[in-house]
Amino acid sequence: MIARLFDIVRQRSEQAPAATMLAAKENGNWRTYSCSDVWRTASQMAGGLLSLGLANELLQPEHQEKIAIISPNRPEWIITDVAVQLTGAVLTPVYPTISPAELTYILAEAGVRIVFVANAEIYERFKDALKEVPSITRVYSFDSLPGVAHWTELTAAGTTHDEALAARVGPETLATIIYTSGTTGNPKGVMLTHRNIASNVHDSMPVFTFAGEGDKALSFLPLNHIFERMVTYVYLNKGLAVYYAENMDTIGANLKEVKPVVFTTVPRLLEKVYERIMNTAMELKGIKKALFFWALALGKQYDNAVPGSPWYRLQLWLANKIIFSKWREALGGSVKAIVTGSAACQERLARIFSAANITIMEGYGLTETSPVVSVNRFESDGRRIGSIGPLIDNVEVKLAEDGEILVKGPNITIGYYKHPDLTAAAFKDGWFCTGDIGQWVEGRFLKITDRKKEIFKTSGGKYVAPQAIENRMKESIYIEQMMVTGAGQKFVAALIVPSFTNLRKYLREHHPEISLPTSDTELLKLPEATAQVQHQVDKYNELFSHPEQVKKFCLLPAEWTIDTGELTPSLKVKRKVIEQKYAREIEQLYAV
Repeated sequence: MIARLFDIVRQRSEQAPAATMLAAKENGNWRTYSCSDVWRTASQMAGGLLSLGLANELLQPEHQEKIAIISPNRPEWIITDVAVQLTGAVLTPVYPTISPAELTYILAEAGVRIVFVANAEIYERFKDALKEVPSITRVYSFDSLPGVAHWTELTAAGTTHDEALAARVGPETLATIIYTSGTTGNPKGVMLTHRNIASNVHDSMPVFTFAGEGDKALSFLPLNHIFERMVTYVYLNKGLAVYYAENMDTIGANLKEVKPVVFTTVPRLLEKVYERIMNTAMELKGIKKALFFWALALGKQYDNAVPGSPWYRLQLWLANKIIFSKWREALGGSVKAIVTGSAACQERLARIFSAANITIMEGYGLTETSPVVSVNRFESDGRRIGSIGPLIDNVEVKLAEDGEILVKGPNITIGYYKHPDLTAAAFKDGWFCTGDIGQWVEGRFLKITDRKKEIFKTSGGKYVAPQAIENRMKESIYIEQMMVTGAGQKFVAALIVPSFTNLRKYLREHHPEISLPTSDTELLKLPEATAQVQHQVDKYNELFSHPEQVKKFCLLPAEWTIDTGELTPSLKVKRKVIEQKYAREIEQLYAV
């Protein structure tokens, strides 16, 4: 078993030096980096970093040098990661989307000395913030920028890493500090060792039975998140070539160009893909439209654990031939599986995509668990829709009396940087407390029911798990985003961002007499718009007990985004931020 991350790249460079390891678009064309290219460049970069006088003789978290990277996914990201590891320093990745104030806080607390930025946009956004951090001595860029040192200056000297120093880097050496996205309070620096991440790579390898040497993966989830970063090392260890999408808007085109067998995503992006498919379907006419919705209805019934009747299976086979094959072509034609995590995936989406022979492998983990705890397998016997799958190897889970998921294993963080109090509070008798409430299905599939801190009690004493309600109601094509409220109140209410595209289409078709305003704010003033959303809420309310049903809601005219502050960089809802931002609207929901 490989115990240090950089050994994965070293080993690949020895086994298949000419094979493609990484690739990205440059000037409109794909540029590939071979295994030997990546290892040689990382080794030279490490030599350049060491020439700056990094003081890493004491390989202990408080003494190791901290190096930050602020960049979207690109080959230089992984090359820098490997180079920093070879020096015994600690990489501290930062989301390019955070605020300058958050950046200053993170870099100052970590005591970052060297910063790598991707491009002019990021540098201009953060250059003033960087000046406020006294520990920073050097800034390098991946793109050529006036007045900023280019990263190739570190490789130009031709020196390589210090093999003796690299040999001292062991499994327990700190590899990275990842600051959590902070749905509440300031970000916390999660410390992960080589053993933490490498063990998770090793123990996740058996999950990727459908991919191997020579296959391709498309990467677009931020490498700043441990999910994409760890999975990248799984890809490399299995011999896959990792292609980086140009940006979020080009994913569709890049999928067709690269033809990957796998990619990772978060449910929010999967929902967007589905919405685009549905919007296209709504424009179909006659038999084409009828066939599409026939196939969709079959997909919604799909359950890999219950194959269905011979008649159902025959229909599904036909649907795959004439309808779902086009979905697969839109994803490049080679995708076998999509691995999703970070938040709960709608069961409806897992059923439909899996029915279309695009297996949805929903998993579970946290930054503190490096991250994978459990994941649904590609093989049907190891997959249950609605669950987060069986545990991976060498990870233990037990449920506390209140249902909280407690985890133990080699992947568990050694703690929060400079916060021993938070570290102590996160563990109970040697078990890491996830804050998630779960249950077992069939004795071996883990299922999340809610976040411990998000479950609330109404004034009537009834407990409500908001995620279950939100995830179900967001199955409606008219509900884009939703947050349930009601702590200490008489009833459950909700803030809803509707799907304006689908709502406008509905109003045009069913209320042609109305002149629709171009403004979304004005659109929501139409009683017919509210009535259609109310119809959706009423339909899904029937699935919940009376205390859980949404009695009132407020429609909001703007989508929640990372830039406007309601979502974390990993697209989780910041409940406290939304509650504060829409305090007046929530107050009006409960006004007598």
